[in-house]
Amino acid sequence: MAKPKVGIYGLTSCAGDQLVLVNCEDELLDIVGALDLKSFVMGQSINDECELDIALVEGVVANQHDKETLEDIRSRSALLIALGTCAVWGGVPASKNEVSRAEFQKAVYGTETTGHEELITPLPLSHFVPVDFRISGCPIEKEELVGSIASLLHGDIPVLTNIPVCTECKMAENICQMVDLNNICLGPVTLAGCQARCPGHNRPCVGCRGPIEEANFASEYTLLLEKGFTSSEVINRMRIFAYPCEGLQAQVEKIENE
Repeated sequence: MAKPKVGIYGLTSCAGDQLVLVNCEDELLDIVGALDLKSFVMGQSINDECELDIALVEGVVANQHDKETLEDIRSRSALLIALGTCAVWGGVPASKNEVSRAEFQKAVYGTETTGHEELITPLPLSHFVPVDFRISGCPIEKEELVGSIASLLHGDIPVLTNIPVCTECKMAENICQMVDLNNICLGPVTLAGCQARCPGHNRPCVGCRGPIEEANFASEYTLLLEKGFTSSEVINRMRIFAYPCEGLQAQVEKIENE
């Protein structure tokens, strides 16, 4: 059986999700041996931009070049996987910000912008092309990546968790950051899979893996207000990593207008 032809790409991002693959250590040789890796700029010098069975794309679309690159990858790929929170939800680059993109560009490049990339509002991959599968995380978890690759090699669509970080936190018997320590913790509305790493180190969850399905941000908001936090403190925390998510946008905007 022929190995699947795979390309791994990065748009505007920190490249941390690609680095997770490079850091797979004991599993790396098995992964590379099982795939026909056609393109991976971080990991190899010679790359072939051909038709692909699977494309894994990290990062957010933040300029016209990103958009054109993504559209080209999608046109050549049978299966496109969004890799990491930026690709899935928009991440920090797409956080709600009252400063316009034009002001950002002027502050960085000055009034003369000729020759610089045309900036667009940063958005996740799914706003531009169809996405077949998502692996969230900031960065992604090594175990989820390896498990997903194994599933794909067996011809199966990977099955990832859809429980909140709170569940993993309780299983680990951590002290509750919200109830016991009175912190703004997004564990109730954030996708698990990290083994509640931050609460396990006595830090509240900041929502870096993006929201679970049907996340009830309104309930979280109300609870945190009752604990004495201001509306702006709660809303600003909620919209750091996944503000382009329609469910989060709608709930936050409804809260702000009440």
